Amino acid sequence: IPTVGVMINRWFTRRRAVANSAAISGNAIGQLVIITLLASFLTTLGWRTSYAVLGAANLAIVVPIVLAAARSRPPEHRRGTVPPGGRQSVGERAPSVQSAVTGSAAPGTLRSVLKSRQLWLLVVVYGVCGFQDFFGATHVVAFALDQGMGSVLAGNMLALMGILGLVGVLTSGVLADTFGATRPVALCFLIRLPVFAFVLYFQDTPAIIAFALLYGFTFLITAPLAVVFAESLFGPSRLGTVSGLINMVHQIGGGLGAFVGAVIFDRWGSYDGAFALMMALAAVAIAATLLLQRRVGKPVAAAEAR
Repeated sequence: IPTVGVMINRWFTRRRAVANSAAISGNAIGQLVIITLLASFLTTLGWRTSYAVLGAANLAIVVPIVLAAARSRPPEHRRGTVPPGGRQSVGERAPSVQSAVTGSAAPGTLRSVLKSRQLWLLVVVYGVCGFQDFFGATHVVAFALDQGMGSVLAGNMLALMGILGLVGVLTSGVLADTFGATRPVALCFLIRLPVFAFVLYFQDTPAIIAFALLYGFTFLITAPLAVVFAESLFGPSRLGTVSGLINMVHQIGGGLGAFVGAVIFDRWGSYDGAFALMMALAAVAIAATLLLQRRVGKPVAAAEAR
């Protein structure tokens, strides 16, 4: 995700959040198509052969596309010239990236980035997001089976979530380009908080399906925005480093979310405690996002000067 985000930012001077969302929507499409195919393979070929087929598909399809089509920079940029149509004016950009265009968000040193409050607010937001994401992806099928859902429907729950995830990630890009990156992030957690409260009390099959679909809508909302935050707050020179760090935090939080969910279930025989924890973390993420919104556009160097 951070590598693709950097490439997208180099190729597109307008509607960058939408472009990032379109690229990352491949995750949702793959979640829908590939998981469905793998589920079929698992029942007929077994898991070892299914993994072999998936690996062969990467070699036969993905690698040639990358080698033939993917380029780090547009040709005009590589030659040191301005892309066709010129750079976009500050007024044409989304509010979340204006400081980077003007150069006011230049961070100075990597040390100043690591010490900035903006970065640590992002760490909280993306850590919570990853914690919730991987908890859901890891345990939603087991939870559905425990509540008596049929194995076929439960097995395709992640694919159903992928359908709504596609809608969510594309919506995220449009909102970010229109209103700035913090609003779709706040929307993500404002949806998750009542959704986790809902599944805490309603756990029959229709309720679990509703939970999975609503939660699936939020699943990829924050993914295309990491690079938008990185450029907005720290400028283009730290784009890869900051977006990579944010995504690393997301994955570490994800590992913890999957593990903690398992520990809670093994200890109490129910996911109810985990759902309550997810509600509390959603509230924390909302507060961090609101604090971050106040600081978007404030250069790190200026913050250090104060």
